[in-house]
Amino acid sequence: MKKLLALFLALMATVGGARAASEGIAWDTFPEKKLTDLAALQHGAKLFTNYCLNCHAAAFMRYTRLRDLGLSDAQIKANLMFNTDKIGETMKVALDAKDAKDWFGGLPPDLTVIARSRSGKNGTGADYLYTYLRTYFRDDSKATGWNNLAYPGVGMPHVLWELQGQRAAVYKEVADDHDPAVKHTVFAGYEQLSPGKLGPQAYDDAVADLVAYMTWMGEPVAQQRVRLGVWVLLFLAVFMVIAWRLNAAYWKEVK
Repeated sequence: MKKLLALFLALMATVGGARAASEGIAWDTFPEKKLTDLAALQHGAKLFTNYCLNCHAAAFMRYTRLRDLGLSDAQIKANLMFNTDKIGETMKVALDAKDAKDWFGGLPPDLTVIARSRSGKNGTGADYLYTYLRTYFRDDSKATGWNNLAYPGVGMPHVLWELQGQRAAVYKEVADDHDPAVKHTVFAGYEQLSPGKLGPQAYDDAVADLVAYMTWMGEPVAQQRVRLGVWVLLFLAVFMVIAWRLNAAYWKEVK
């Protein structure tokens, strides 16, 4: 019951962010082929444990579940476990709630089902996360020094900045379509301030791997469920034909 309550509170903490995320810029389309690519999912798990699990927990995900991605216990312990020595433990963090409030204004939300909770009218939760993690830019007016196009005023700093580098948002004024005298300020791209460890395409690919893992983490059996669902529908279709013919046979003498 305590875990269910904690999950509910974590989801409620993301409601405001999800509402903000449903507005603003259009979301880019997440490459769904990553969801069936074991190498991409393994890389995404590595990025998650190295960059996300420092502050955000995934308290409803056990390290043993990573076996489903083709990883051995030895590989999990050597490369993905930093907060515990027990392979059966959940992905918790050592971040103190008081420190989190002082540093970030609140405890960072649990990410176990983040991809499922962030879907909106602009697309799926994976689309949002894929866009969000690729639209950070420097903003000295913010306490963290960062802002985000997909989530303006975001409180989380850009944890992947070493990979992407530092960028500034560029804006320009354009005339209104109906009244040329009226000007609108629109986003015109980015100015690269410093290079990252990855190029633009490599960074987008890494983010796709990370989002694929977070999507998988929200429902590890999703692919099996889809495959099973196909067989269930085929069974029902065949059974419907059999039931229809049996019904006709039972009632053919009844007038």
